[in-house]
Amino acid sequence: MHVDRAGRGLPRFGFAALAGRTLGAIPPPAQVLFGILSVQVGAAVAKQLFGAVGSVGTVALRIFFAAAVLLLIWRPSLRMDRRTWSVVLGFGVVLGVMNLCFYLALSHIPLGVAVTIEFIGPLTVALIGSRRLVDGLWVLLAAGGVVLLTEGRGDLHLVGILLALAAGACWGLYILLGGALGRHTSEGTGLAVGMGVAALVTVPFGVINSGTALFSPSILILGALVALLSSVVPYSLELEALRRIPPRVFGILMSMEPAVAAVVGLFVLHENLGVWQWVAILCVVGASVGATRTAKPRDK
Repeated sequence: MHVDRAGRGLPRFGFAALAGRTLGAIPPPAQVLFGILSVQVGAAVAKQLFGAVGSVGTVALRIFFAAAVLLLIWRPSLRMDRRTWSVVLGFGVVLGVMNLCFYLALSHIPLGVAVTIEFIGPLTVALIGSRRLVDGLWVLLAAGGVVLLTEGRGDLHLVGILLALAAGACWGLYILLGGALGRHTSEGTGLAVGMGVAALVTVPFGVINSGTALFSPSILILGALVALLSSVVPYSLELEALRRIPPRVFGILMSMEPAVAAVVGLFVLHENLGVWQWVAILCVVGASVGATRTAKPRDK
C-alpha cells in the first residue's frame, strides 16, 4: 500500500517536493547511469579516507550523513503498517551490511575487481528461477570472468574476494527489497527511514573502530561528500527508476557498473588492471546484459 501522496508521510517543506519533481523529470535510463557514475566516484573518494578512519569508519560516515540528509529532506512519517515496516527494516539492514562488506573488500582489492565480483548478486537475481540452456551459458560466462580476475594478480586477497561476494549477495537482496520499498512507500520516504536503519547498523562499528578520528572537521567534510555521491544521489535515482521501469530493464542498465568502476579506479585511484582483468570485466558485463535481455519477464 502506497503512502498517501496528498499528505501523510510527505515532507513538511518545499525542497523535498522540488526534489521529487526533479527526479521525475529525468528519464529512467539517465537516472540509473548517472547513479552508477556517482556511486563509483563516491567509492573512489571514500577509499582515500581509509588511511585516516579505516574502511568501517568510512562506511559509518557515509551512512550517517546520508541518513541525516534524507531524513531532513523527506521528514517521513513513522506511522506505517506492519508489512511496510518489515520491508523498510529489511532494506535498511541489508543496505548497512552491504556497505560494510563492500568497503571492507575495497581495503583488500581494487575498486573495479570488487564491483565486478559484487555484480554476481544482481546477475543471480536476473537468473533466479530460469531453467533454460542459454541462461546457463550466461552463468558460465560470468563465472569464467570471475576466474579471469585472478589471472596474473597475486595481490588479490581471498578475504577481499569473499567480502565482495558477500556484498554481492546483499546487492541482490537490495534490488528485490528496493522494488518492494518503491511499491510500499512514496517518493523518498522509505529510503530515508531505511537509511536511518542502516545508520543504526553501521555507526556503532565505525565509532568502535575509529574513535575520535571520525570527528575531525576535514574528515567530516569528506564523509559528507562521500554520502552525497555514494548514497543520497544514487539510491534516490535508483529507487525512482525502479518505480518506472521493470527490474530486468534496470538490470541491463546496471550492467555497466563493473566497467564504470574499473575506469574510475584507473583514473581516480590509479589502479591499473591487466588485460585479463579487463577481459574478465567484459565477460561479467556481457553475461549480465545477456541474462537480463533473455530472462523471462516476471513483472507486468
